[in-house]
Amino acid sequence: MKIFTATQIREADAYTIQHEPISSLQLMERAATACAQWLFRHFDARKPFYIFCGMGNNGGDGLAITRLLLNNGYKATACIVHHSNKASADHTANRQLLEQQYPQSIYDVAAVADLPTLPPKSIIIDAIFGTGLRSAIEGWMAGLIHQLNDLQTRHTLVAIDLPSGMLADASSAHMPVVHASITLSFEVYKLAFLLPENAARTGQVHILPIGLHPDYLTQTPTRFHVTDAHMMRTIYQPRQPFAHKGTYGHALLVAGSYGKMGAAVLSAKACLHAGVGLLTCHVPQCGYQIIQISAPSAMCVTDIQETYSSHFHESAPQTRGLQQYKTIGIGPGLGTATGTAKALEQLLEQYRQPMVLDADALNIISEYPFLLPRIPHGSLLTPHPKEFERIFGSSDNDFARLELLSRQAVSLQLYILLKGRFTAMACPDGAVYFNSTGNPGMATGGSGDVLTGILTSLLAQGYAPKAAILLGTYLHGLAGDIAAARMSQEAMTAESIIDCLGPAFLQL
Repeated sequence: MKIFTATQIREADAYTIQHEPISSLQLMERAATACAQWLFRHFDARKPFYIFCGMGNNGGDGLAITRLLLNNGYKATACIVHHSNKASADHTANRQLLEQQYPQSIYDVAAVADLPTLPPKSIIIDAIFGTGLRSAIEGWMAGLIHQLNDLQTRHTLVAIDLPSGMLADASSAHMPVVHASITLSFEVYKLAFLLPENAARTGQVHILPIGLHPDYLTQTPTRFHVTDAHMMRTIYQPRQPFAHKGTYGHALLVAGSYGKMGAAVLSAKACLHAGVGLLTCHVPQCGYQIIQISAPSAMCVTDIQETYSSHFHESAPQTRGLQQYKTIGIGPGLGTATGTAKALEQLLEQYRQPMVLDADALNIISEYPFLLPRIPHGSLLTPHPKEFERIFGSSDNDFARLELLSRQAVSLQLYILLKGRFTAMACPDGAVYFNSTGNPGMATGGSGDVLTGILTSLLAQGYAPKAAILLGTYLHGLAGDIAAARMSQEAMTAESIIDCLGPAFLQL
Protein backbone atom coordinates (compact mmCIF):
# COMPACT_ATOMS: atom_id res chain seq x y z
CA MET A 1 0.00 0.00 0.00
CA LYS A 2 1.26 3.46 -0.89
CA ILE A 3 1.59 6.27 1.63
CA PHE A 4 0.55 9.63 0.22
CA THR A 5 1.34 13.13 1.41
CA ALA A 6 -1.46 15.48 2.46
CA THR A 7 -1.12 17.21 -0.91
CA GLN A 8 -1.43 13.92 -2.78
CA ILE A 9 -4.50 12.98 -0.75
CA ARG A 10 -6.19 16.24 -1.76
CA GLU A 11 -5.17 15.54 -5.37
CA ALA A 12 -6.69 12.05 -5.10
CA ASP A 13 -9.97 13.58 -3.91
CA ALA A 14 -9.93 16.06 -6.78
CA TYR A 15 -9.06 13.38 -9.33
CA THR A 16 -11.92 11.20 -8.09
CA ILE A 17 -14.37 14.10 -8.22
CA GLN A 18 -13.34 14.89 -11.79
CA HIS A 19 -13.03 11.39 -13.25
CA GLU A 20 -15.69 9.28 -11.52
CA PRO A 21 -17.44 11.78 -11.65
CA ILE A 22 -18.80 12.61 -8.22
CA SER A 23 -19.40 15.86 -6.34
CA SER A 24 -17.21 16.82 -3.40
CA LEU A 25 -20.28 16.68 -1.15
CA GLN A 26 -21.04 13.13 -2.33
CA LEU A 27 -17.43 12.08 -1.68
CA MET A 28 -17.70 13.56 1.81
CA GLU A 29 -20.91 11.57 2.35
CA ARG A 30 -19.06 8.43 1.27
CA ALA A 31 -16.30 9.08 3.83
CA ALA A 32 -18.83 9.87 6.57
CA THR A 33 -20.75 6.70 5.76
CA ALA A 34 -17.60 4.59 6.07
CA CYS A 35 -16.94 6.12 9.51
CA ALA A 36 -20.54 5.77 10.64
CA GLN A 37 -20.65 2.10 9.63
CA TRP A 38 -17.48 1.47 11.62
CA LEU A 39 -19.03 3.21 14.63
CA PHE A 40 -22.22 1.15 14.29
CA ARG A 41 -20.17 -2.06 14.41
CA HIS A 42 -18.22 -1.06 17.51
CA PHE A 43 -20.59 1.02 19.69
CA ASP A 44 -24.21 0.46 20.63
CA ALA A 45 -26.92 3.11 20.50
CA ARG A 46 -26.95 3.60 24.27
CA LYS A 47 -23.65 5.50 24.11
CA PRO A 48 -23.97 9.30 23.77
CA PHE A 49 -21.88 10.78 20.95
CA TYR A 50 -20.40 14.29 20.93
CA ILE A 51 -18.95 15.23 17.56
CA PHE A 52 -16.59 18.22 17.64
CA CYS A 53 -16.71 19.73 14.15
CA GLY A 54 -14.30 22.32 12.81
CA MET A 55 -15.17 24.88 10.15
CA GLY A 56 -13.49 23.08 7.26
CA ASN A 57 -14.10 19.82 5.44
CA ASN A 58 -13.05 17.72 8.42
CA GLY A 59 -15.87 19.41 10.29
CA GLY A 60 -18.13 18.65 7.32
CA ASP A 61 -17.28 14.97 7.79
CA GLY A 62 -18.24 15.31 11.44
CA LEU A 63 -21.59 16.95 10.65
CA ALA A 64 -22.43 14.20 8.17
CA ILE A 65 -21.45 11.54 10.73
CA THR A 66 -23.74 13.21 13.28
CA ARG A 67 -26.68 13.03 10.87
CA LEU A 68 -26.00 9.38 10.04
CA LEU A 69 -25.78 8.48 13.73
CA LEU A 70 -29.09 10.19 14.42
CA ASN A 71 -30.68 8.50 11.40
CA ASN A 72 -29.80 5.14 12.97
CA GLY A 73 -31.19 5.86 16.42
CA TYR A 74 -28.02 6.99 18.14
CA LYS A 75 -27.83 9.95 20.53
CA ALA A 76 -25.52 12.47 18.87
CA THR A 77 -24.68 16.15 19.29
CA ALA A 78 -22.63 18.20 16.81
CA CYS A 79 -20.42 20.64 18.76
CA ILE A 80 -19.38 23.16 16.12
CA VAL A 81 -16.00 24.67 17.02
CA HIS A 82 -15.79 28.25 15.70
CA HIS A 83 -12.04 28.52 15.17
CA SER A 84 -12.67 30.58 12.03
CA ASN A 85 -15.27 33.05 10.81
CA LYS A 86 -15.47 31.26 7.48
CA ALA A 87 -16.79 27.76 6.86
CA SER A 88 -16.08 25.59 3.82
CA ALA A 89 -18.86 25.07 1.30
CA ASP A 90 -19.28 21.37 2.17
CA HIS A 91 -19.30 22.17 5.89
CA THR A 92 -22.10 24.68 5.30
CA ALA A 93 -24.08 22.23 3.17
CA ASN A 94 -23.85 19.50 5.79
CA ARG A 95 -24.81 21.90 8.58
CA GLN A 96 -27.91 22.89 6.65
CA LEU A 97 -28.87 19.23 6.13
CA LEU A 98 -28.42 18.54 9.84
CA GLU A 99 -30.41 21.62 10.88
CA GLN A 100 -33.28 20.65 8.58
CA GLN A 101 -33.60 17.16 10.06
CA TYR A 102 -32.36 17.57 13.64
CA PRO A 103 -32.37 21.26 14.63
CA GLN A 104 -31.80 20.47 18.34
CA SER A 105 -28.61 18.50 17.67
CA ILE A 106 -26.26 21.48 17.12
CA TYR A 107 -24.23 23.07 19.91
CA ASP A 108 -21.85 25.99 19.27
CA VAL A 109 -18.40 26.20 20.89
CA ALA A 110 -16.54 29.53 20.65
CA ALA A 111 -14.38 29.21 23.79
CA VAL A 112 -13.10 26.49 26.11
CA ALA A 113 -15.75 27.51 28.63
CA ASP A 114 -18.45 26.55 26.10
CA LEU A 115 -17.62 22.85 26.28
CA PRO A 116 -20.70 20.84 27.23
CA THR A 117 -20.80 18.60 30.29
CA LEU A 118 -20.48 15.04 29.02
CA PRO A 119 -22.30 12.06 30.51
CA PRO A 120 -20.07 9.21 31.74
CA LYS A 121 -18.40 7.05 29.10
CA SER A 122 -19.39 9.22 26.16
CA ILE A 123 -17.93 8.80 22.70
CA ILE A 124 -16.10 11.96 21.60
CA ILE A 125 -15.54 12.37 17.87
CA ASP A 126 -12.69 14.70 16.87
CA ALA A 127 -13.47 16.24 13.47
CA ILE A 128 -11.96 19.69 14.05
CA PHE A 129 -8.87 19.80 11.81
CA GLY A 130 -7.84 17.37 9.08
CA THR A 131 -4.86 17.20 6.76
CA GLY A 132 -5.08 20.88 5.81
CA LEU A 133 -3.37 22.04 9.02
CA ARG A 134 0.12 23.43 8.37
CA SER A 135 1.22 24.91 11.71
CA ALA A 136 0.76 24.52 15.45
CA ILE A 137 -2.63 25.26 16.99
CA GLU A 138 -2.51 28.35 19.21
CA GLY A 139 -4.72 30.46 21.46
CA TRP A 140 -7.97 29.18 22.89
CA MET A 141 -7.98 26.29 20.44
CA ALA A 142 -4.81 24.92 22.06
CA GLY A 143 -6.67 25.05 25.37
CA LEU A 144 -9.57 23.18 23.78
CA ILE A 145 -7.21 20.44 22.61
CA HIS A 146 -5.80 20.09 26.13
CA GLN A 147 -9.33 19.93 27.54
CA LEU A 148 -10.32 17.19 25.10
CA ASN A 149 -7.23 15.23 26.11
CA ASP A 150 -8.27 15.50 29.74
CA LEU A 151 -11.68 14.11 28.79
CA GLN A 152 -10.03 11.21 26.94
CA THR A 153 -9.13 9.60 30.28
CA ARG A 154 -12.84 9.15 31.09
CA HIS A 155 -14.35 8.79 27.63
CA THR A 156 -13.49 7.19 24.27
CA LEU A 157 -12.03 9.68 21.78
CA VAL A 158 -12.22 8.85 18.07
CA ALA A 159 -10.35 11.03 15.56
CA ILE A 160 -11.60 11.37 12.00
CA ASP A 161 -8.90 11.31 9.30
CA LEU A 162 -6.15 12.68 11.57
CA PRO A 163 -6.05 13.69 15.26
CA SER A 164 -6.53 17.47 15.32
CA GLY A 165 -3.26 19.34 15.61
CA MET A 166 -1.21 16.54 14.04
CA LEU A 167 0.70 17.22 10.83
CA ALA A 168 0.50 14.45 8.24
CA ASP A 169 3.99 14.86 6.80
CA ALA A 170 6.08 16.62 9.45
CA SER A 171 6.79 16.38 13.15
CA SER A 172 4.20 17.71 15.57
CA ALA A 173 5.94 16.23 18.61
CA HIS A 174 5.88 19.47 20.59
CA MET A 175 2.52 20.79 19.39
CA PRO A 176 -0.95 20.57 20.96
CA VAL A 177 -2.48 17.45 19.42
CA VAL A 178 -5.60 15.46 20.28
CA HIS A 179 -4.74 12.12 21.93
CA ALA A 180 -7.18 9.76 20.26
CA SER A 181 -8.07 6.27 21.42
CA ILE A 182 -8.97 5.37 17.82
CA THR A 183 -8.23 7.04 14.49
CA LEU A 184 -10.44 6.41 11.46
CA SER A 185 -8.63 7.47 8.31
CA PHE A 186 -9.28 7.01 4.61
CA GLU A 187 -7.91 4.82 1.82
CA VAL A 188 -4.16 5.02 2.63
CA TYR A 189 -1.87 5.42 5.62
CA LYS A 190 -0.43 8.80 6.48
CA LEU A 191 3.26 8.94 7.30
CA ALA A 192 2.50 10.39 10.73
CA PHE A 193 0.69 7.19 11.74
CA LEU A 194 3.82 5.07 11.34
CA LEU A 195 6.30 6.95 13.52
CA PRO A 196 6.81 6.37 17.27
CA GLU A 197 6.33 10.01 18.30
CA ASN A 198 2.62 9.78 17.40
CA ALA A 199 1.82 6.39 18.90
CA ALA A 200 0.06 7.84 21.96
CA ARG A 201 -1.90 10.28 19.79
CA THR A 202 -3.37 8.04 17.12
CA GLY A 203 -4.36 5.04 19.23
CA GLN A 204 -5.63 2.19 17.06
CA VAL A 205 -5.56 3.25 13.41
CA HIS A 206 -8.18 1.89 11.01
CA ILE A 207 -7.92 2.66 7.28
CA LEU A 208 -11.37 2.79 5.67
CA PRO A 209 -11.82 2.49 1.88
CA ILE A 210 -13.93 5.28 0.37
CA GLY A 211 -13.55 4.51 -3.32
CA LEU A 212 -10.90 7.00 -4.39
CA HIS A 213 -10.22 6.59 -8.10
CA PRO A 214 -7.94 3.56 -8.67
CA ASP A 215 -6.09 5.24 -11.54
CA TYR A 216 -4.74 7.93 -9.23
CA LEU A 217 -3.84 5.40 -6.55
CA THR A 218 -1.94 3.10 -8.93
CA GLN A 219 -0.31 5.69 -11.20
CA THR A 220 0.89 8.25 -8.65
CA PRO A 221 4.49 7.63 -7.53
CA THR A 222 5.50 7.86 -3.89
CA ARG A 223 8.62 7.19 -1.83
CA PHE A 224 6.75 5.58 1.05
CA HIS A 225 4.92 2.26 1.20
CA VAL A 226 3.39 -0.16 3.72
CA THR A 227 4.00 -3.85 3.08
CA ASP A 228 1.05 -6.24 2.93
CA ALA A 229 0.29 -9.88 2.16
CA HIS A 230 -0.41 -9.17 -1.52
CA MET A 231 3.02 -7.62 -1.97
CA MET A 232 4.68 -10.53 -0.19
CA ARG A 233 2.96 -13.10 -2.41
CA THR A 234 4.44 -11.39 -5.46
CA ILE A 235 7.93 -11.66 -3.88
CA TYR A 236 7.72 -15.19 -2.44
CA GLN A 237 9.35 -17.89 -4.58
CA PRO A 238 7.78 -21.37 -4.18
CA ARG A 239 10.11 -24.36 -4.15
CA GLN A 240 10.74 -26.17 -7.43
CA PRO A 241 10.06 -29.93 -7.65
CA PHE A 242 13.57 -30.88 -8.89
CA ALA A 243 15.47 -28.60 -6.52
CA HIS A 244 18.23 -29.84 -4.21
CA LYS A 245 20.02 -28.32 -1.24
CA GLY A 246 22.48 -26.55 -3.50
CA THR A 247 19.59 -24.77 -5.18
CA TYR A 248 18.86 -22.83 -2.02
CA GLY A 249 22.32 -21.58 -1.27
CA HIS A 250 25.07 -21.98 1.29
CA ALA A 251 25.10 -19.30 4.01
CA LEU A 252 27.80 -18.48 6.53
CA LEU A 253 26.78 -17.19 9.95
CA VAL A 254 29.52 -15.48 11.97
CA ALA A 255 28.16 -15.19 15.49
CA GLY A 256 28.52 -15.94 19.17
CA SER A 257 30.99 -15.39 21.99
CA TYR A 258 31.38 -16.64 25.54
CA GLY A 259 28.07 -16.12 27.34
CA LYS A 260 26.27 -15.14 24.12
CA MET A 261 26.14 -18.38 22.20
CA GLY A 262 22.36 -18.34 22.55
CA ALA A 263 22.26 -15.52 19.98
CA ALA A 264 24.19 -17.67 17.51
CA VAL A 265 21.87 -20.63 18.12
CA LEU A 266 18.73 -18.56 17.59
CA SER A 267 20.08 -17.02 14.40
CA ALA A 268 21.20 -20.40 13.07
CA LYS A 269 17.85 -22.05 13.78
CA ALA A 270 15.98 -19.18 12.14
CA CYS A 271 18.23 -19.38 9.08
CA LEU A 272 17.52 -23.09 8.75
CA HIS A 273 13.77 -22.75 9.29
CA ALA A 274 13.62 -19.96 6.69
CA GLY A 275 14.73 -22.41 4.02
CA VAL A 276 18.48 -22.12 3.42
CA GLY A 277 20.01 -25.10 1.61
CA LEU A 278 23.21 -25.26 3.65
CA LEU A 279 24.40 -23.36 6.71
CA THR A 280 27.87 -23.11 8.19
CA CYS A 281 28.29 -21.39 11.55
CA HIS A 282 31.64 -19.74 12.27
CA VAL A 283 31.93 -19.51 16.06
CA PRO A 284 34.66 -19.22 18.71
CA GLN A 285 35.94 -22.52 20.03
CA CYS A 286 33.79 -22.26 23.15
CA GLY A 287 30.69 -22.51 20.95
CA TYR A 288 31.53 -25.61 18.93
CA GLN A 289 29.63 -28.17 20.97
CA ILE A 290 26.74 -25.76 21.58
CA ILE A 291 26.09 -25.30 17.86
CA GLN A 292 26.60 -28.97 17.03
CA ILE A 293 24.06 -30.02 19.66
CA SER A 294 21.54 -27.16 19.27
CA ALA A 295 21.51 -26.93 15.46
CA PRO A 296 22.58 -30.31 14.08
CA SER A 297 21.39 -29.38 10.59
CA ALA A 298 24.16 -26.77 10.44
CA MET A 299 27.85 -27.29 9.92
CA CYS A 300 30.27 -25.63 12.30
CA VAL A 301 33.79 -24.22 12.01
CA THR A 302 35.68 -22.48 14.79
CA ASP A 303 37.94 -19.48 15.00
CA ILE A 304 41.52 -20.52 14.28
CA GLN A 305 43.16 -18.04 16.68
CA GLU A 306 44.04 -19.14 20.18
CA THR A 307 45.95 -16.06 21.37
CA TYR A 308 43.05 -14.36 23.16
CA SER A 309 41.37 -17.53 24.46
CA SER A 310 38.60 -19.55 22.90
CA HIS A 311 35.86 -17.15 23.98
CA PHE A 312 35.81 -14.59 21.13
CA HIS A 313 36.29 -14.29 17.39
CA GLU A 314 39.75 -13.12 16.43
CA SER A 315 39.93 -14.04 12.76
CA ALA A 316 37.75 -13.95 9.70
CA PRO A 317 36.96 -17.19 7.88
CA GLN A 318 39.75 -18.19 5.53
CA THR A 319 39.65 -16.23 2.29
CA ARG A 320 39.88 -19.22 -0.04
CA GLY A 321 36.70 -20.69 1.35
CA LEU A 322 34.58 -17.55 1.37
CA GLN A 323 33.44 -17.83 -2.22
CA GLN A 324 31.46 -20.99 -1.46
CA TYR A 325 29.02 -18.90 0.54
CA LYS A 326 26.17 -17.15 -1.25
CA THR A 327 25.99 -14.65 1.62
CA ILE A 328 27.19 -14.01 5.16
CA GLY A 329 25.28 -12.99 8.26
CA ILE A 330 27.39 -11.47 10.98
CA GLY A 331 26.79 -9.96 14.40
CA PRO A 332 24.50 -11.89 16.79
CA GLY A 333 26.30 -12.33 20.11
CA LEU A 334 29.62 -11.52 18.42
CA GLY A 335 31.09 -9.27 21.10
CA THR A 336 33.16 -6.15 20.45
CA ALA A 337 36.64 -7.19 21.53
CA THR A 338 39.57 -5.62 19.65
CA GLY A 339 40.39 -8.90 17.94
CA THR A 340 36.77 -9.29 16.86
CA ALA A 341 36.79 -5.81 15.32
CA LYS A 342 39.92 -6.74 13.39
CA ALA A 343 38.26 -9.92 12.17
CA LEU A 344 35.26 -7.92 10.92
CA GLU A 345 37.60 -5.57 9.07
CA GLN A 346 39.28 -8.57 7.39
CA LEU A 347 35.94 -10.04 6.43
CA LEU A 348 34.77 -6.78 4.80
CA GLU A 349 38.01 -6.68 2.80
CA GLN A 350 37.70 -10.27 1.62
CA TYR A 351 33.99 -10.67 0.85
CA ARG A 352 32.30 -8.25 -1.55
CA GLN A 353 28.81 -9.67 -1.99
CA PRO A 354 25.71 -8.42 -0.14
CA MET A 355 25.64 -9.60 3.47
CA VAL A 356 23.62 -9.05 6.64
CA LEU A 357 25.11 -7.03 9.51
CA ASP A 358 23.40 -6.86 12.89
CA ALA A 359 23.98 -6.38 16.62
CA ASP A 360 27.66 -6.36 17.59
CA ALA A 361 28.79 -6.04 13.97
CA LEU A 362 26.98 -2.69 13.99
CA ASN A 363 28.37 -1.79 17.41
CA ILE A 364 31.88 -2.39 16.10
CA ILE A 365 31.19 -0.17 13.09
CA SER A 366 29.97 2.60 15.42
CA GLU A 367 33.38 2.42 17.18
CA TYR A 368 35.33 2.16 13.92
CA PRO A 369 33.34 4.30 11.44
CA PHE A 370 35.94 3.89 8.68
CA LEU A 371 34.45 0.42 8.20
CA LEU A 372 31.05 1.80 7.14
CA PRO A 373 31.93 2.62 3.50
CA ARG A 374 33.66 -0.76 3.18
CA ILE A 375 30.40 -2.67 3.54
CA PRO A 376 29.50 -4.25 0.16
CA HIS A 377 26.79 -2.43 -1.78
CA GLY A 378 23.39 -4.06 -1.45
CA SER A 379 24.07 -5.35 2.07
CA LEU A 380 21.39 -5.36 4.76
CA LEU A 381 21.91 -3.49 8.03
CA THR A 382 19.43 -4.11 10.84
CA PRO A 383 19.97 -1.63 13.71
CA HIS A 384 17.57 -0.85 16.51
CA PRO A 385 17.17 2.89 17.23
CA LYS A 386 20.13 3.14 19.63
CA GLU A 387 22.43 1.25 17.27
CA PHE A 388 21.30 3.49 14.44
CA GLU A 389 22.03 6.59 16.49
CA ARG A 390 25.49 5.35 17.46
CA ILE A 391 26.40 4.88 13.79
CA PHE A 392 24.63 7.77 12.07
CA GLY A 393 24.01 10.34 14.83
CA SER A 394 20.95 11.64 16.63
CA SER A 395 17.93 13.45 15.16
CA ASP A 396 15.55 16.06 16.55
CA ASN A 397 12.44 13.98 15.84
CA ASP A 398 11.22 10.82 14.14
CA PHE A 399 10.62 12.53 10.79
CA ALA A 400 14.19 13.85 10.77
CA ARG A 401 15.50 10.41 11.69
CA LEU A 402 13.51 8.86 8.85
CA GLU A 403 15.06 11.28 6.37
CA LEU A 404 18.52 10.51 7.79
CA LEU A 405 17.80 6.81 7.37
CA SER A 406 16.83 7.31 3.74
CA ARG A 407 19.80 9.56 2.95
CA GLN A 408 22.29 7.09 4.38
CA ALA A 409 20.75 4.18 2.46
CA VAL A 410 21.09 6.14 -0.79
CA SER A 411 24.55 7.48 -0.01
CA LEU A 412 26.02 4.12 1.06
CA GLN A 413 23.93 2.05 -1.40
CA LEU A 414 22.76 -0.18 1.44
CA TYR A 415 19.42 -1.47 2.68
CA ILE A 416 19.01 -0.15 6.22
CA LEU A 417 16.28 -1.55 8.45
CA LEU A 418 15.34 0.53 11.49
CA LYS A 419 13.54 -1.71 13.97
CA GLY A 420 10.30 -0.62 15.61
CA ARG A 421 6.55 -1.13 15.72
CA PHE A 422 6.41 -0.33 12.01
CA THR A 423 9.95 -1.30 11.06
CA ALA A 424 11.22 1.11 8.39
CA MET A 425 13.32 -0.27 5.53
CA ALA A 426 15.21 2.32 3.49
CA CYS A 427 16.44 1.32 0.02
CA PRO A 428 19.31 2.61 -2.13
CA ASP A 429 16.79 3.98 -4.66
CA GLY A 430 15.25 6.30 -2.03
CA ALA A 431 12.12 4.25 -1.37
CA VAL A 432 11.11 3.50 2.22
CA TYR A 433 8.87 0.59 3.24
CA PHE A 434 7.12 0.14 6.59
CA ASN A 435 6.44 -3.39 7.79
CA SER A 436 2.85 -4.11 8.75
CA THR A 437 3.32 -7.28 10.81
CA GLY A 438 4.56 -7.80 14.37
CA ASN A 439 3.47 -7.00 17.91
CA PRO A 440 4.89 -5.88 21.29
CA GLY A 441 5.45 -9.48 22.34
CA MET A 442 8.42 -9.51 19.98
CA ALA A 443 10.21 -7.01 22.24
CA THR A 444 12.15 -9.86 23.81
CA GLY A 445 15.78 -10.91 23.83
CA GLY A 446 16.85 -12.79 20.73
CA SER A 447 14.10 -11.52 18.42
CA GLY A 448 16.63 -9.53 16.40
CA ASP A 449 18.95 -12.55 16.13
CA VAL A 450 16.05 -14.48 14.61
CA LEU A 451 15.54 -11.73 12.04
CA THR A 452 19.22 -11.85 11.09
CA GLY A 453 18.93 -15.58 10.47
CA ILE A 454 15.84 -15.17 8.30
CA LEU A 455 17.39 -12.41 6.18
CA THR A 456 20.63 -14.36 5.75
CA SER A 457 18.64 -17.40 4.66
CA LEU A 458 16.65 -15.51 2.02
CA LEU A 459 19.76 -13.84 0.56
CA ALA A 460 21.45 -17.24 0.33
CA GLN A 461 18.42 -18.67 -1.49
CA GLY A 462 18.83 -16.12 -4.26
CA TYR A 463 16.34 -13.44 -3.29
CA ALA A 464 17.51 -9.98 -4.35
CA PRO A 465 18.46 -7.80 -1.35
CA LYS A 466 15.29 -5.70 -1.58
CA ALA A 467 13.06 -8.76 -1.83
CA ALA A 468 14.92 -10.41 1.06
CA ILE A 469 14.56 -7.50 3.45
CA LEU A 470 10.88 -6.94 2.65
CA LEU A 471 9.86 -10.60 2.76
CA GLY A 472 12.11 -11.51 5.68
CA THR A 473 10.88 -8.70 7.88
CA TYR A 474 7.25 -9.45 7.01
CA LEU A 475 7.69 -13.18 7.79
CA HIS A 476 9.46 -12.36 11.06
CA GLY A 477 6.55 -10.18 12.17
CA LEU A 478 3.92 -12.60 10.89
CA ALA A 479 5.52 -15.48 12.80
CA GLY A 480 5.48 -13.23 15.86
CA ASP A 481 1.78 -12.52 15.35
CA ILE A 482 1.03 -16.23 15.08
CA ALA A 483 3.08 -16.91 18.22
CA ALA A 484 1.24 -14.18 20.14
CA ALA A 485 -2.13 -15.60 19.08
CA ARG A 486 -1.10 -19.05 20.26
CA MET A 487 0.50 -18.22 23.59
CA SER A 488 0.04 -14.48 24.34
CA GLN A 489 2.44 -11.59 23.82
CA GLU A 490 3.71 -11.96 27.37
CA ALA A 491 4.64 -15.65 27.18
CA MET A 492 6.22 -15.74 23.73
CA THR A 493 9.99 -15.81 23.29
CA ALA A 494 12.38 -15.58 20.37
CA GLU A 495 12.16 -19.37 20.06
CA SER A 496 8.40 -18.99 19.63
CA ILE A 497 9.00 -16.86 16.54
CA ILE A 498 11.18 -19.59 15.02
CA ASP A 499 8.57 -22.23 15.83
CA CYS A 500 5.93 -20.21 13.97
CA LEU A 501 7.93 -19.58 10.80
CA GLY A 502 6.33 -22.67 9.21
CA PRO A 503 2.75 -21.42 9.69
CA ALA A 504 3.87 -17.98 8.46
CA PHE A 505 5.17 -19.49 5.22
CA LEU A 506 1.95 -21.45 4.86
CA GLN A 507 -0.04 -18.20 4.92
CA LEU A 508 1.89 -17.13 1.81
